[in-house]
Amino acid sequence: KDKATVFYTALYHCFIHPSLNMDVDNRYRGRDNKIHTAEGFTNYSVFSLWDTYRALHPLFTIVERKRTADFVNSFLNQYKQSGRLPVWELSGNETDCMIGFHSVSVIADAIEKGIEGFDKKEVYAAARAAAEYTAYGIPVFNKNGYLQVDDESERVSKALEYAYDNLCIAQM
Repeated sequence: KDKATVFYTALYHCFIHPSLNMDVDNRYRGRDNKIHTAEGFTNYSVFSLWDTYRALHPLFTIVERKRTADFVNSFLNQYKQSGRLPVWELSGNETDCMIGFHSVSVIADAIEKGIEGFDKKEVYAAARAAAEYTAYGIPVFNKNGYLQVDDESERVSKALEYAYDNLCIAQM
């Protein structure tokens, strides 16, 4: 009984975020600080992707397929509004407080598991743009395939994260 309580409490906590990010009329404030209307999907926010791409989002691709499609559409709209997929997005604002561009791994996993409801060509283009972002050592990593001590802070972690995310894009 105690283990079941722990399990279901943990499972409950899994569903706290990402959070709905729109009013009852489907309007929400986007990453461009303008008001948009979510059409054909539910808009979400609070994408703590560095924390969630390894386990939570793969769980969602199994138990929350529709919600996963909504997450991907939310990513795509954030890309359209700001020119970037979310890294660690909070309430329509990119915090950039973590490394990598792990929205691409969530997208790749959704595609691999056959989740429908989003434009695969558009999300692929957005993923490619994430891999070509011009900050955080990404251009140097793309040129050399690694980051040296003088290239960037957190260079080893960033190189590992970038390599993994690029693999996910290749799998798309």
